[in-house]
Amino acid sequence: MAAIRTGLAALAALGLAFDASAQAVPPAPAAKPAVPTPKPAAPVPDPTFEAARSAFEALPEPERRAVQDALVWTGDYNGVTTGGFGRRTFDGIATYQRRTGGPPTGQLAAPERAALAAAADAARKAARFRIQADAASGAAIGVPERLLSKRSPLPGGTRWQSADGRVTLDTRSFPPGTTDLDALFERATAAAPERKVTYKLKKPDFIVVTAETATGRSYVRYAQGEAGIRGFALGYDRALAGEVEPLVIAVANSFAPFPAAEPPAPTPPAAASVRPDPAPRPGSGPAVTPAAPPAEARASATGLNLGGGHVLTTASALDDCPAPRIGGLPGRSEARDAANSLVLLRVEGLGGGAGPVLRADAVGADEALLVLAAGAGGGRSVAPGIAGPGGLYAPLQPGAGGAPVLDRAGRLVGLVARAPVAPRLIAGVMPPTRYPTVPATAVAAFLKRSGIGSALPPSAAPVATATPGAAVAPVLAAVVDLQCGP
Repeated sequence: MAAIRTGLAALAALGLAFDASAQAVPPAPAAKPAVPTPKPAAPVPDPTFEAARSAFEALPEPERRAVQDALVWTGDYNGVTTGGFGRRTFDGIATYQRRTGGPPTGQLAAPERAALAAAADAARKAARFRIQADAASGAAIGVPERLLSKRSPLPGGTRWQSADGRVTLDTRSFPPGTTDLDALFERATAAAPERKVTYKLKKPDFIVVTAETATGRSYVRYAQGEAGIRGFALGYDRALAGEVEPLVIAVANSFAPFPAAEPPAPTPPAAASVRPDPAPRPGSGPAVTPAAPPAEARASATGLNLGGGHVLTTASALDDCPAPRIGGLPGRSEARDAANSLVLLRVEGLGGGAGPVLRADAVGADEALLVLAAGAGGGRSVAPGIAGPGGLYAPLQPGAGGAPVLDRAGRLVGLVARAPVAPRLIAGVMPPTRYPTVPATAVAAFLKRSGIGSALPPSAAPVATATPGAAVAPVLAAVVDLQCGP
């Protein structure tokens, strides 16, 4: 078999060129008996990773996906832009930070996200990367037009190719009943003397296969829906891998086999909160942006009224609220701890206050907890949680930053360090997510240094477990909402 030197030849070697014949799959070798392996030890939590995860998951999903997409374009991330956080996302952010001279914390502050978005946008423009609505296949796909400058029709799809033919991108579609994913997967993974399948994944509704030869590499993906099967294949000379492989990831992440059912594309982080101007109506002249409605007070965070005009909350809960108001009264920062995780507010004229006792002993793994958060207008919400490394898992929503975390005996075990900044619903349900907490030991030390150590007395004595309602009842009056606005 001749050496493969072009993108089209790479696709043919993968069995994906549209004039290639199908190949038979050899019988699978007999399975070897399973050998039991010792159960690995539980991994030790990485506090840096967990802090980065919490910060990332606090962002709205469009911004999380946009960060991942931007890291693809800067060459620092080679994963799927789902908005989920894992080791690849952490490593991608840390790599970008090292490369740009910052500390590799895995957390991107707002200025860093803006700089990342700008770098990614410049890379997209340089590649002339545009999402194409491919009428022939019905799919939508991103095409780097600077590289793939030639375009020609195919049966049920379109071909984009580089001027020298060394890179080829093909789309293809099959009406319902004409083939299935099993046949396409068999064809893509069939044995060939000079080709090695480097990755293969088969799911009920999609397949992915990558392969390589001595001179070429290929990537194929097909998805199945009610309209049939739609997919694409990208082949390239492996000598161009450094230039092409970041584009392969971008193309794969942009691919929408059934665009009408796809989620919106990622919004660049720097523009995620900017509303576009309304489109002008024909003949109506330039669009006029309507005046913004008056700002309304919103629940920004939760505080714990300790009495004497003192309110305790977490510093990160006030990142976007430098001038909070509690019960209509202005609050000012009176003290912060050395780690900049806790804030003691002074609110002149604020009455009441009766916080819970502090739990002196450590929280057990997977122990059941309760989060008592405030809402605008004096409302309260109680969310169940489970203790985890450095925090807890709970279905929290905006406004829960600074909320007290209680055990089932009503003792304070910590405060929620950071909560989501936008509502987070999946299928209408608030999903449990990992959130960091400031532990009770740090709260006790901070209050002692601030001269009000008696505000939350410690309790090491065993306390009977109560129902959730009974556990939070003594603390309800002390939970206050911190508002930002006029």
